[in-house]
Amino acid sequence: MIVQVYVDDIIFGATHENLCNAFSKIVRSEFEMNMMGELNFLLGLQIKRTSNGTMIHQHKYIKELLKRLGMDSSKPIDTPISPSTKLIMDDGWVTFIPNCK
Repeated sequence: MIVQVYVDDIIFGATHENLCNAFSKIVRSEFEMNMMGELNFLLGLQIKRTSNGTMIHQHKYIKELLKRLGMDSSKPIDTPISPSTKLIMDDGWVTFIPNCK
């Protein structure tokens, strides 16, 4: 189970629903609490649960940023680095090898 307290907000989740229910019951016995449902948005991050797991992204933030900068009609690309950039694994860290000529 994970519990995060941010000022007067509590976000919690667990791998088993019965843990969330038990935690909610304990907190409600001590404090007034409203359940807002499944978390979808937190501090600029969008959270979405799929069959593949939990995905965290910033699509909305990026779209608003591009619009503010007048780049919302720019052509998107799949890879932010050149496909010819070589990556090597060194002691668990990925190192970029720039294309030097």
